[in-house]
Amino acid sequence: MRIIGGTAKGRRLQTPPKSMGKRTGRPVIRPTADRAREALFSIVGSEVEDAWVLDLFAGTGALGLEALSRGARSVVFVDRNSQSIKLIQKNIELCGFSDKSSVMKRDLAKSLSFLEKLLGDRDFSLIFVDPPYRKGLSLSMIKELSSGALLASSGLVIIEDEVDVELPRTMGLLTLVDKRQYGDTGFWLYRAGKIDQQ
Repeated sequence: MRIIGGTAKGRRLQTPPKSMGKRTGRPVIRPTADRAREALFSIVGSEVEDAWVLDLFAGTGALGLEALSRGARSVVFVDRNSQSIKLIQKNIELCGFSDKSSVMKRDLAKSLSFLEKLLGDRDFSLIFVDPPYRKGLSLSMIKELSSGALLASSGLVIIEDEVDVELPRTMGLLTLVDKRQYGDTGFWLYRAGKIDQQ
């Protein structure tokens, strides 16, 4: 796995061993594939430049690090898995982005309220949400983010899950503006604020 574009292009990232969850038989950490990540950032385009980014269920940190490589101002990485936290910290060092990164170990299945308390008035213009597939966490994250408390006006929320998962077209301040499929992976792009439907 590597950084696809920007200042750290070609930098290889540390990846987890292929350890499987006892109950699911699926990988404990499931990095977004390079091709899917490349396609996703082609869609996001220049919106990543100078952006405040939040990477939830960050795993290896690949999405947030790709954003930093492409000009994001800062990324907050959040995951509950100790192995993930170590991988993220190592990959931040490998890419030379320590001064633009913060790493938090938290259980996101409980609530995002801790972020509002810790980060105060900071608004994120780009939020990645890449939870374990088919756990209902994508929907719960949309519900929490739909208040707009963590989002800049017209901010973008990108959800990754299995492509056949059902997610709402609108919720609170969020409106689905695009959906893409790459193999079994789906990306849902939600925009904060009122969307002109003309």
